[in-house]
Amino acid sequence: MTSTASRLAMGAACLAFPSILVFSWVASAGERLETAEQTAAAEPQVAVAEAAEEGYCSADLKKILRRVLTSCGLLGSGEVRGCQPVEAKNVATLGGDDFNALFRPLAQRAGIIQFDKDKAELDPGDTNLLNKMFADQRGASYFFVVARSSPEGSVQHNRELSQGRAQAVMSHLRQTFNDPDLDKEVGLLWLGEEFAQLDQEFCQWQRSGLGECSEKELNRSAFVAWIDCRL
Repeated sequence: MTSTASRLAMGAACLAFPSILVFSWVASAGERLETAEQTAAAEPQVAVAEAAEEGYCSADLKKILRRVLTSCGLLGSGEVRGCQPVEAKNVATLGGDDFNALFRPLAQRAGIIQFDKDKAELDPGDTNLLNKMFADQRGASYFFVVARSSPEGSVQHNRELSQGRAQAVMSHLRQTFNDPDLDKEVGLLWLGEEFAQLDQEFCQWQRSGLGECSEKELNRSAFVAWIDCRL
């Protein structure tokens, strides 16, 4: 009996020992967590500055902005690289109307640089509005340039015409503003007549053209705007 009792007592002690260890470990971990939390609370918090983000920064706009900046932006050498109409459709992954709808909330921040028919040169009214738009950065990070042409002439001619209009805007920015970050800030698309034509609604926006505003006049243009979205 004595031997049996001894074995039972030893077995109970062996079973209890792991439980005691687990309890000790849990208590010790709890004490370490509490200490760490108290230490963190006592330490001064480092202020983290976050870039401002406007309410117009929808998920779709961010996606397109990111794609334009990576696929249709500028080369570091200074050579202008943009997205042509067929490429732009793939970059946008949206229909033309939906693409234009993304920019409606930018009505107070955007400008439409209107060109003469079949021309890609900036006149004084164009440069005045472009200078105003580019100078009004307000801490934004990306400058969007979306050039178009009206549906007059051949498709290929209008592709080249809208490309020339985008490049005219970029050339003027290079010549006028001493901005070392220009190549990192500007995203270019030229859409020809094939994608995302502007409708009469956009005649209410800031425009360099002061005359008639039919859809033809409106689409002989380059849409420009600073966009402030965290990517």
